[in-house]
Amino acid sequence: MDYKLEVMVLPVVDVDRAKAFYEQLGFRTDVDTQPNESFRIVQLTPPGSACSIIVGTGLTTAAPGSAQATTLVVGDIEAARADLLERGIDVSDFFHFGPEGQEPGLHPEREDYGSFVSFSDPDGNNWLVQERPGG
Repeated sequence: MDYKLEVMVLPVVDVDRAKAFYEQLGFRTDVDTQPNESFRIVQLTPPGSACSIIVGTGLTTAAPGSAQATTLVVGDIEAARADLLERGIDVSDFFHFGPEGQEPGLHPEREDYGSFVSFSDPDGNNWLVQERPGG
């Protein structure tokens, strides 16, 4: 039995602001529909991803900004950070995890899933970008 993660709901305050932010990140808008005043769905997909996010109204009771450590995987963390900066995203410096917990800089051996950067959307939903070379 395959279980495929296709959509994650991100709680936001302002749907249009969130949509603009994720489009700035390069996410593709798949759906933007509002059948009535109390319900709206905006589905966006990161480049190359099989999983999308949904922001909207009437979708969740979760507090805006409560999604934490949602993770994107890239083949080249240095290129990804440069791309985010070029897009105007406030992205962290590189970090990895070692014996003392989170440490600054790229993973010393550049192990798969070892190097990270992070950023947050305007509502405080936090994202990690994790490197998996060749992935």
